[in-house]
Amino acid sequence: MDDREQFRHRAQMHSIKMGRDKSVFEQSLQTMLAADKYEYSYLWSWMGVPIIQLPADVMATQEVIFATKPDVIIETGVARGGSLIFMASLLELIGKGKVIGIDIDIRPHNRESIESHPMAKRICLIEGASDDVATLDRVRAEIPASASVMVVLDSDHSCDHVLAELRAYGPLVTPGQYMVVADTLIGHLDKDLVLKNRSKQWQKGNEPLAALNIFLGETSRFQIDPVINGKLILSSSPGGYLKCV
Repeated sequence: MDDREQFRHRAQMHSIKMGRDKSVFEQSLQTMLAADKYEYSYLWSWMGVPIIQLPADVMATQEVIFATKPDVIIETGVARGGSLIFMASLLELIGKGKVIGIDIDIRPHNRESIESHPMAKRICLIEGASDDVATLDRVRAEIPASASVMVVLDSDHSCDHVLAELRAYGPLVTPGQYMVVADTLIGHLDKDLVLKNRSKQWQKGNEPLAALNIFLGETSRFQIDPVINGKLILSSSPGGYLKCV
């Protein structure tokens, strides 16, 4: 008996149910706080380059990219480059597309790691402030006509900056594609539970989830995907996967 559709439906059902289970989310939160003292999110790499992502988020992003097969993926926040390499490698397997990586400061050693990598052929680096008009013009110039576009926002996590990015890059996302807002987990942490092993610490209210909630009140183009987000426990971006409708 071919049970593939039944298996897929069951997985979706459990994902949605788990997303409503606050006790599971709280347990996962405590696990992540315990692992944070070991700099857990910094321990992983993709094809030899540090990715600075949690495994659950890597898997979720992979599912989204393979399902939607975007022509262009825009990521704000390059860091050490592993996330760009990861997404570019998926596009390479799919057989099309490119990743545009934007950062206000792409350090020479990180640029070298990216530009010398076998996946560099599918990556375009743009140095500049992600919400600057000149940067946005350069990004638009890299998007072919009629291209399907996905966006990942993972740079400065202050509420004002993320909201500016959402407003600037949201219109670039095409129907059926996703916009991912990273590190929404911060919005679930009280001040005494801040993740300490980060390049900068953000407080509840001045973080990506706060910006996301404001943005969703301004637009009807995006919806929170209940299946992807439902299974995002042990994740830095719960509720951060938005589908353009």
